[in-house]
Amino acid sequence: MTNFIPVFPLNIVVFPGEALNLHIFEPRYKQMISERIIDKKPFGIPPVFNNQPSELGALMHVTELVKEYANGELDIRIKAEKVFRSLQYIDSIPDKLYAGAIVTYPDNSLVPDGSNIGAQIINEVMRLYKLFNTFEKLPVFDKTPLSYDIAHLVGLTREQEYELLGLFSEIQRMEYIRRHLNNIVPVINELESMKARVQMNGHFRNLSLN
Repeated sequence: MTNFIPVFPLNIVVFPGEALNLHIFEPRYKQMISERIIDKKPFGIPPVFNNQPSELGALMHVTELVKEYANGELDIRIKAEKVFRSLQYIDSIPDKLYAGAIVTYPDNSLVPDGSNIGAQIINEVMRLYKLFNTFEKLPVFDKTPLSYDIAHLVGLTREQEYELLGLFSEIQRMEYIRRHLNNIVPVINELESMKARVQMNGHFRNLSLN
């Protein structure tokens, strides 16, 4: 399937299933989002690299108009449906302030891979969050998470997140995340050892010699 969508380039990578809150204030995007709400049609968010929209992006739907201001600014909630691939960006559209793109939608696996990789990854992520005393910020999953559910939790760079967006098999994405975690596990181990040594040294400092 190939079609045209308006695009809203941003400096973030959005994954299928991800929900975002946006405040819309630029005239071109006020026009675009207002039209999308009226027509109940999607738009695309391609990540920006080197001041250019990328080839891949996420197809977004407005799920809620939270607030409309007197000056036309909008607070909205949106959710990503799937990955698109841009075939051609169109900078100028008659009677429109915004740009668009001719896109296609790659076949993409969105089901668990059937292995225990997800559970292993969550265990490592929990370990990392506990180490940095941020465990309360870790989402609670009521089922085995997909790669997209945990991709923002494992310390990937934006470039790495974009590479993940370009993988269309769940097992490939999980393996990508696992390789990343394997690279940082030695760092986590050293941080844990350092934390233990600091705590031990602190206890020694508090000992009374009397």
